[in-house]
Order: sequence, then structure tokens, then C-alpha cells
Amino acid sequence: MIFHITTPEDWQKAQQNKVYKCDSLEKEGFIHCSTKSHVLKIANTFYSNYNQLILLSINPDKLLANLKWESPVHPHPNLAENIDIYDKLPHIYGVINLDAIEEVNKLCKNKQGFFETI
Repeated sequence: MIFHITTPEDWQKAQQNKVYKCDSLEKEGFIHCSTKSHVLKIANTFYSNYNQLILLSINPDKLLANLKWESPVHPHPNLAENIDIYDKLPHIYGVINLDAIEEVNKLCKNKQGFFETI
């Protein structure tokens, strides 16, 4: 299973459009994803200004788009001790077909202002 963090608004658009896509697909040519161990680190680093997020659990075997495991594209100092630049993260080169999404969960912040365990 691979994971993608999104906003409630983008998830709602995906349901209306019958496929999921986001800005990074247009700007960088792929959709950023992660492993389960990286989800909270990424959420708390890149999405700290959000109070609630949506976590998509994606079955890579059901993806119609090409999946590649590559080095992180946007290294961030706050992630340096948790995500090695040599770690490979999943990148989806195309839209995500909704039938590849096996689970949809909310990520909410705790009282300290951090996204909690999934």
C-alpha cells in the first residue's frame, strides 16, 4: 500500500471528476506519495497550516498510471533526520483511478497541533 495526502477540497473534486489529480501532476509531472512510515512526517512538515487532511490508501497493483520509486524531490531540513535523501518514495506519473484507492481516512491534529498516528 502507498499513501497520498490531500485536502478535503481536492478529494471532493476527485469524486466529482472520477479520477484524482493535483497541482504537482501539472507542475512536476507526477503525484507525490509516501510509505506509511513517512505519512505523518510529511503531513507535519509540508501541511502544518492545515487543520484536517485526507489520507488516501492506494493499492499500487490497481493503478493505471505508471508508478516509480524515486529519491525525494523536495528535500526539507525538518525531514532530514527522518527521511534519508537515499530513501525512495513512490511517484505516480498520471491521474489516480479511484478504484485503486482502497481506503480514505481523515488526518486531524492533536491538542499540540501535530497530525496524529494513523
